[in-house]
Amino acid sequence: MKRVNRSQRSAEDHSQTPSELCWEGSTAVAGSPAPGLPGLEKGKEETMNHVPSGTEITRPFIPAKDFDLSKRFYETLGFEKLLDEDVAIFRVGSGGFILQRHYQKDWAENFMMQLMVDDLDAWWTHISQLDLPGKFNVPPPSPPALQPWGLRIAYVVDPSGVLWHIAQRRDGTIHD
Repeated sequence: MKRVNRSQRSAEDHSQTPSELCWEGSTAVAGSPAPGLPGLEKGKEETMNHVPSGTEITRPFIPAKDFDLSKRFYETLGFEKLLDEDVAIFRVGSGGFILQRHYQKDWAENFMMQLMVDDLDAWWTHISQLDLPGKFNVPPPSPPALQPWGLRIAYVVDPSGVLWHIAQRRDGTIHD
């Protein structure tokens, strides 16, 4: 991997965008417009690590005030339970999470998850038929609405206070 900076390119070389001119291989050059490198001093460089192959997914740990009630809640939503022991591992689509037997009110009520879906209307039909408030004593889910940041989102709160953003994936948007 080699370090590339703007001074090594001729003014006629327009084959790469400005951020690509500062990034090649695994070395970031200070002053580049690439995100995630705050605090680098001009002229310094930082080697970036590559993730080894075979890495699958990240799984956040979600709090559960009542572990059994929370497991039933997620099963009712349609999440697949992969493990049910000291923790419960759930999968939905290509993602998942670990439900744990740990609860702190302030943490749980400030914890949020995002589930990106291809068809939010289908998810809303599914969610609205489940009677989550009646079965789990949770607030009623909020119907899909377009948010100021451009995503259409429905909101669901789990029995521990975790807020789920169920969001419509936008066509042609790689980060959705």
